[in-house]
Amino acid sequence: MKISKKAITLNVGLVLMGSAVFAQNLSDAKKAIDAEQYQKASSMLKSLVSSQATNGENYYNLGLVYLKTGYIDSARAVFTKGVTADAKNNLNLIGLGEADMLSNNPTSAKTNFDKAVALAPKDYKTYLNIGKAYLAQDKPTEDVSKPDFTNALANITKADELDSKDKDGDVFLAQGDAYALQKKNSEALGPYMRVGDVDPTNRRAKTQIGKMYKESRAFPEGEKELQDVIAADPNYGPAYRELGELYLQWSSFGTDQEKAKKGIENYKKYMDLTDKSLESQLRYAQFLFYAKDFQTLEQVATSLQVPAGSTKGAVVDRMKGWAAYENKNYPQALTYLTEFFAKEKDKTKILGNDYLYLGKAQLKAGQDSLAVLNIIEAAKIDSNNADALAEAGLALMKAKKYAKSAEIYNLAIKYNPNGKGSLTNYYYLGQTRFYESYFLQKDKKPLNTTGLVEADSALSHLNKVSPEFALGYFTRARIANLMDDKTSPKYASIPFFEKYISLVKPEETASNKNNLVESYDYLGAYYADKDKPKAIDFLNKSIALDPAGPFATAKLKELQAPAAKGKGK
Repeated sequence: MKISKKAITLNVGLVLMGSAVFAQNLSDAKKAIDAEQYQKASSMLKSLVSSQATNGENYYNLGLVYLKTGYIDSARAVFTKGVTADAKNNLNLIGLGEADMLSNNPTSAKTNFDKAVALAPKDYKTYLNIGKAYLAQDKPTEDVSKPDFTNALANITKADELDSKDKDGDVFLAQGDAYALQKKNSEALGPYMRVGDVDPTNRRAKTQIGKMYKESRAFPEGEKELQDVIAADPNYGPAYRELGELYLQWSSFGTDQEKAKKGIENYKKYMDLTDKSLESQLRYAQFLFYAKDFQTLEQVATSLQVPAGSTKGAVVDRMKGWAAYENKNYPQALTYLTEFFAKEKDKTKILGNDYLYLGKAQLKAGQDSLAVLNIIEAAKIDSNNADALAEAGLALMKAKKYAKSAEIYNLAIKYNPNGKGSLTNYYYLGQTRFYESYFLQKDKKPLNTTGLVEADSALSHLNKVSPEFALGYFTRARIANLMDDKTSPKYASIPFFEKYISLVKPEETASNKNNLVESYDYLGAYYADKDKPKAIDFLNKSIALDPAGPFATAKLKELQAPAAKGKGK
């Protein structure tokens, strides 16, 4: 059969056109993977696998999508088919090796990588892709080994040597990733910057540079890098994610809630441009928590759909519990957090905030003992949570559970001896121990003298570090009075009452009225037999504040009464 030259030309043209369409689609699929649009990439690659069934690269990229979304078994099945479909292409052997790395099987990974090298020992892409596979780390999946940086860098370096003309920016990108994942940002910066020289359209390298600036707390510089990426490609989702993270971290260094809001806006934009994976939704929920948007957080957390058997169910219960507590829905918070602790079997994954919110919810439910145990656990993990111990102590003091309250304030001091609010804890420890023994005395029971000594010690410390804090001296005076020997009093409270009075400013008189009256009365009684004018002065001051006060009026009348004439005169 004779074929015309025109027909041959036409057929070649069709073949070339088909190749161009295929190449464009594969390129688009890769771009979708890079942009974290995994559902879109998966759909495109499945179509390519169907229409170009003997091209191993299609299978390889589809398998990578499965790996990135946590379906290791599905990825392994696709890679295996790719090896059969295109036996001369080593990409799917590398894919199987990466699946092995993510399954904690480095021995099998090495076997597959060696097979890949044997097929193309001089192709730089062989070593580049093996290096990237060694960098594989846990993203949506769990319980995987850490990246093997030694083997990763050895292979990437080999790829760089073979790519002698530096024509592929992916080599520099992989180098940057290898260092960035080790938090070696200085070493990573150079390779990332070279990516832009080779491929100015590459978005991820510049996004990574912005991320590194954020990690170095150079927020304005990071903001600029990421905004440049968005200006060049408004649909590149990862840049919005990193910008959101940057604003959230930036806001934590001050009280700028506007930056926290911008963080939420950018992260939401990231989700809208990507697949709204469970991982990204959980991170969005965390954004809402740190931005203190608890109403939205509870709505988002409650609406999250978690596959049956997924360990993420516990994380969702955590976020629902935190939000419910902040929204003052205390019974529901207790339910969610109890469910969280029942589901989360790995204690290393329980956060200080988990114990904290459970303890606070239990406290609201009157489960004091359980609450304290959990708040103590929270403080052990993070001393900042000692504030919650102080809250628990105050709640117990208001409930007149003074002994228990004192125990909690002791723990608050232990876990936060010098931090924010620590001085208040010393004061309330003194207060609670005083009230404990005051009511024991009223009930004709022995005083807790050990507790009173502990209280005086705490208030003595407070006097030293905060000598202008008046109430510390007043409470110390009360404790000294309570402990005084009634048959042979030492009057150790006198200098404390006098110090307290001297520190109360005129504008503070009204708010200190009752304490001042008590102090004037006690000093008036003490000086009655030692310094009558001084005693009268104190009693008059007491009456000026409380004209109906029975003690000062009676004692003053007694002191001012005419002296009785001696008998027989």
